[in-house]
Amino acid sequence: MTTHERPFGRYLEDFVVGDVYRHWPGKTITEADDHLFCMITMNHHPLHTNDWFAQQSVQGRNVVVGNLVYSLVLGMSVPDVSGSAIANLEVETLQHKHPTFHGDTIHAETRVLDVKPSSSKPDRGVVTVESKGFNQAGKEVCYFRRRVLVWKRDSAPTRARPYNAEDVWE
Repeated sequence: MTTHERPFGRYLEDFVVGDVYRHWPGKTITEADDHLFCMITMNHHPLHTNDWFAQQSVQGRNVVVGNLVYSLVLGMSVPDVSGSAIANLEVETLQHKHPTFHGDTIHAETRVLDVKPSSSKPDRGVVTVESKGFNQAGKEVCYFRRRVLVWKRDSAPTRARPYNAEDVWE
């Protein structure tokens, strides 16, 4: 019998400048997703929640709130980039390049820009990445750069479970 651990995030040694991670799966944003996110974050702008108002706007229909699109692209990147990180340090830039509408499906990719071991703490380093979100037509709807503090492999905490994993299948 073989036990398989799902990779979740990477260690400093795993990042190579220029590498691209194509995140999977994508996500179709529903009207309910957008309205719930707006209500939770108290963004009650009618462009997102009022169909009549949105029909009179420049876009002619409801636009998904930008922070939801950003959050989805960021979330899609976590298993490939920051799932075992110590901390997200900074979002250097955030751009919404095209509007996202109810029913659009977002996919995301991330490229490694820089990898630097820490000069003060030898067990970690900083990785700079840029992520892009695309709709189903291939239009770039979201772009951001961020810096993530990640462990070196030999210093990272071990994965643990709240039960004895060896006894589960006996």
